[in-house]
Amino acid sequence: MERLGTRLCIGLDPRPEWHPAGVDLWDHCRDVLEACERYACAVKPQVAFFEAQGLRGLEALFRVLELARQIEIPVIIDAKRGDIGSTAEAYAAAWMRGANAGAALTVNPYLGRDTVQPFVDAAKEEGGAIFCLVKTSNPGAGDLQDLSTDRGTVSEVVSSWTTDWNEVGKGYGPVGAVVGATRPVELHRFRQLLPRSLLLLPGVGAQGGKPADLAPAFHPGGRGAIVSASRSVEYASRGSDFAIAARGSAKELREAINTACEVVTPR
Repeated sequence: MERLGTRLCIGLDPRPEWHPAGVDLWDHCRDVLEACERYACAVKPQVAFFEAQGLRGLEALFRVLELARQIEIPVIIDAKRGDIGSTAEAYAAAWMRGANAGAALTVNPYLGRDTVQPFVDAAKEEGGAIFCLVKTSNPGAGDLQDLSTDRGTVSEVVSSWTTDWNEVGKGYGPVGAVVGATRPVELHRFRQLLPRSLLLLPGVGAQGGKPADLAPAFHPGGRGAIVSASRSVEYASRGSDFAIAARGSAKELREAINTACEVVTPR
């Protein structure tokens, strides 16, 4: 974020049926990532879209991880993993340790606090991070996340866990939080509840989130939050000019986010 002056994360949700003739899964991901690298502080491959393509999809994903390492873009693996302790440990081993580890992993805490602990441990031991789902961008998120408890809403309780996992200290801790960009009126509240968490804000573009509404998620100087855009960048065009269109969309979004944060966009 500091080196490139950008708070934009490029999401990769590849749909081969949208690709121009002759462009396979890997070619598409490679060309989008290379076209957008100067405007992105991170890349976020959504594992489901790669899994849907079977073995060739996973092979393409692993090549994306390697390319991102080569061009020094942190990878947020968007897998939303969450399960009982032993299974969570296996998921952490798969995505947070070893050759296929990302810089961070999205994690679903809604099976209970204990199911997140293996991911927290892996983040601290490996020098990585997790982004814990707190308030998601989908229309039905409030069915569970807005329910009241004696400690606030369910999403506020999860926020308190995140604060505990980050412990006391300076700077941002290893446990970030996913808060939907489609919920601008709630961003200030979650920014207050999560002072040491990086916020990952999905939902800009195709889901209706707007950069101009996201300023409350940031600390002064445009710190503390990452704005994720997937389809609006990756598929800004479905023609042969897809990489050029993706670069243009990423540049435009980077500038719009910086304007909202009142920081200067580098030339």
